[in-house]
Amino acid sequence: MRLSALIAGALAIVAIPACAWEVIRLSSDPVPATSKEVRETGPFGTIVRNVSDASLTPYVPDKPNGTAVIVAPGGAFLMLSIDNEGEAVAKWLNSQGVTAFVLKYRLLETGADFPLQMMRYLGNLGSLRTAVEPLRPLATADGEEAVEWVRANAARYGVKADRVGLMGFSAGGAVAVWTLTANKPKSRPDFAIAIYPGLLPDAIAVPQKAPPLFVAVAEDDKLAHDDSVRLAAAWQKAGASARIVTYENGGHGFGMKKSGKASDAWTDALADWMRTQGLVGK
Repeated sequence: MRLSALIAGALAIVAIPACAWEVIRLSSDPVPATSKEVRETGPFGTIVRNVSDASLTPYVPDKPNGTAVIVAPGGAFLMLSIDNEGEAVAKWLNSQGVTAFVLKYRLLETGADFPLQMMRYLGNLGSLRTAVEPLRPLATADGEEAVEWVRANAARYGVKADRVGLMGFSAGGAVAVWTLTANKPKSRPDFAIAIYPGLLPDAIAVPQKAPPLFVAVAEDDKLAHDDSVRLAAAWQKAGASARIVTYENGGHGFGMKKSGKASDAWTDALADWMRTQGLVGK
């Protein structure tokens, strides 16, 4: 799709109402914002923008197997790909017997020029890193609060308190890594899943007692391939358990959407890894 067509389509985004699921508020200090949180659909798929107050939305399978995964969608900290990397992922996890919690972490505020802002930042990741840095402690706190909340309320959802994982896509992968490397026992997940994580620090401080890690990325992902490889390598160099799966093609942001490319198989690889970790049944 031509860039001009993508921007034109994005400017014509149509708002749709959010669904009325249970929502758990996490933030004790929401980011001041002049724009209200909005859920909308357009060329980026179904997204959420202007999150100033972090929350969790639970998805509970018919027969919970005791494992929970907190899912942090990506979107360059300007939006959350709430369906493709959030709700659809939660439903797939439910099909494996896993209880899922979709995390809406705090974002940079965007306005009417959001599509243009998104394209500018994706064309200059250095400027995006600079813009995101003040948000980093807040998004990290959201990841920590999410893990602590799920663990404290595990019994309510048929979850075992020592089987709480954190999964992140792209920018959500950065939130997962920041939460891990903060290395706080109460908010350290029991396992972690990073799908094409981006915006990672140059030096990744692997925590002591690092949890098992699964990483997936496409070889042709120009935004997150190198970060993904560095993350898995850092884990392995520290003697921690890490599996990285790379795919010949798939680009960035494939999520749950099938494209006929090699990356379509990532959920099969993840399910296999989770079986080896005793997180899902055989």
